[in-house]
Amino acid sequence: MALLVGLAFTVAGVAGFFVTGFEDWFDRSTGETLLGLEINPLHNVVHLVIGLGGLALWWTLSGARTYGLLLFLGYGATFVYGLFAVENREINFLSLNSADNWFHLGSAIVGLVIAVLPPRRR
Repeated sequence: MALLVGLAFTVAGVAGFFVTGFEDWFDRSTGETLLGLEINPLHNVVHLVIGLGGLALWWTLSGARTYGLLLFLGYGATFVYGLFAVENREINFLSLNSADNWFHLGSAIVGLVIAVLPPRRR
């Protein structure tokens, strides 16, 4: 599961640059979306880092669980931040919208699942 999540975030990070280009890295309200999620170039880099982290950590159980825990903590915190940032342009440096918040909550839950579910038997 960590591999799939890592791949998805890596693809999203790369695809995001086709939408935003490489200008206005900290634009607080781009109106540019990828699958309904508002993004800016900095947001794309965050997705790339998260994705590449998953690709680096998925291959061992402890690595995958660490990745899941990092997703849970990071996206849990980002969800809380987003609750305030969406309506406050001054602090919204990732150019978040409400859909991003729900996605971040879902990503935190997926991270928790990766971190705590027992491994598959082979």
